Amino acid sequence: MPKLTKYPRLRVHVRKGANGQRYVYHFYDMRGEGVPDIPLGRDRDEALAQWDALHNNKPRIKGTMEEAFLQWEQDKLPEYDNKETRRGYAKSLKWLRKVFATATWDATKLVHLVDYLKARKGKTQANREMALLSLIWHQAQMWGMTTLPYPAAGLKRAKWKNQEFAREFEVTDELFEIVYSVAEPMLRDCMDLSTATGMRLTDCREVTLPANNMLRVKASKTGKKADFDLALSQVLPDLLARRRSLFTTHLMLLSMPDGSPVTPAKLRGAYDRARIRAAVVAGIWNDEPLILQIRAMVLRDMRKRASDLSSSDAEASELLQHSSVGLTRKHYRSKAAQLKPVR
Repeated sequence: MPKLTKYPRLRVHVRKGANGQRYVYHFYDMRGEGVPDIPLGRDRDEALAQWDALHNNKPRIKGTMEEAFLQWEQDKLPEYDNKETRRGYAKSLKWLRKVFATATWDATKLVHLVDYLKARKGKTQANREMALLSLIWHQAQMWGMTTLPYPAAGLKRAKWKNQEFAREFEVTDELFEIVYSVAEPMLRDCMDLSTATGMRLTDCREVTLPANNMLRVKASKTGKKADFDLALSQVLPDLLARRRSLFTTHLMLLSMPDGSPVTPAKLRGAYDRARIRAAVVAGIWNDEPLILQIRAMVLRDMRKRASDLSSSDAEASELLQHSSVGLTRKHYRSKAAQLKPVR
């Protein structure tokens, strides 16, 4: 009767060196299949991990990109303070795993990255996924998982990645007012706050109620700080007064009428309902172009409207806390430049 063992088909060879040293080697027994044993290395823990993968038909991890994916997911992803950043990276990693998890470093070439970009329907998102792959690849080099350079190293992004286009959409006064007029109180406050300060939606939900009229904001994405004197705004003093009249158990500036915090789901639901109501109103007016605009507008476009309400590109860039005026002009300013004829 064959002897039972905890690790079937795991063979251990002990060899002595010239000076009496003992070298232990692990193998996966393949004699019954007429092929050489599979070497599992000298490290027992690593050998057992490889034995588990072979014996239980698990996907191979060691030497593949999944090894780096797992390590990065465990060690590096939690280091990002911004939860939206972590969520975005986790989403990108999920897509990368579908194609590259079982790939080895030496088998991954530039042509495979280009094919990935072509096959993905979300072209801009695919670019973000390639950026993450580059980040993990270089981290894997530091971990000693590979010595090979990233396949697209040294190439300009425009030469091999999907071309990206800035979203051209203008939140006109008419478009803003029709949605605002049918919005719930919390949504109106959010639209006022975002269009007055240029804050991102996450920051609108999480900014705390000020003790006085000075609103301190720390951008969740960049960590930049800014102070807003609410007394200088046309809409924010009323918002502040409404908020202070509510009895709540939280410290956020935005609040539901019942005093509960504003969650992403509540905000999204309120905006979806407002768009539906606004589209019905536009339908009564038989204004089909306006209906299409209402359906196309998203709540984060309020930040774009804040940019357009600024008097200049420079003022808009400062309001949105961008690193360059060019970034603001390309992605946020939709107003045409006001020029004078020269003759």
